Amino acid sequence: MTVVPALTRAGAVAAFSTRKGGGASPFGMNLSFKVGDDEEAVRANRELFFGSLGVGLHELAIPVQIHGAGIRRVAASGLYPDIDGLITDTKRVFLCVSVADCVPILLFAPERGAVGAFHAGWRGTAARIASSGVERMKSEFGAEPRSMLAFIGPAAGGCCYEIGEEVARRLDSRFVLRDGSRLRADLKGANAAQLEEAAIPVGNIEVHPGCTIMEPEVFHSYRRDGKRSGRMMAVIGIP
Repeated sequence: MTVVPALTRAGAVAAFSTRKGGGASPFGMNLSFKVGDDEEAVRANRELFFGSLGVGLHELAIPVQIHGAGIRRVAASGLYPDIDGLITDTKRVFLCVSVADCVPILLFAPERGAVGAFHAGWRGTAARIASSGVERMKSEFGAEPRSMLAFIGPAAGGCCYEIGEEVARRLDSRFVLRDGSRLRADLKGANAAQLEEAAIPVGNIEVHPGCTIMEPEVFHSYRRDGKRSGRMMAVIGIP
């Protein structure tokens, strides 16, 4: 587990899990019930991860992600189908996103006590879920982007995230890396740029350097491990 210092210091609970700390091989510290892992092991892993943050499993708001760009405002814990982003200003509702190469994005507006969690694969990135998240927090809570804090968590990096021409055409060309016939995408860079373009100061945007594909001892990666990959979670909420 790794906490996010800047968001934590400002008053939020904000952290992301890794594959270390619980569970058995090949899944390790898997937090998903959907990858074929033993359900009791998953439940124990969730209790370990969230319990270390002082968060109960009954306080989690979890989107059932569809690799889209939909965002929903919530005021209670539970499962939220067909959505890839959640926002709230309700205390002790802890927003989660599940990842294993895609980009987890956490937003915190301290002056409004509002938070957001977003899942950005290449489709969500192309649909600009990050900038939409900033706009929704502004419109729903009156949050000022220039005072927001943002965290982009570990994800497949531009070093390793290979794509085809069709995907490349849908992404911001600044973040498509061409090496002969090989194409790669820097999804973390693309989402960081969206946050900056939405008026969050660059100094308020933290981008974790970890590449999920390159660090098998630390991170789950679906692209690397396929069906033997677990899932990690990023979480944010107001205690």
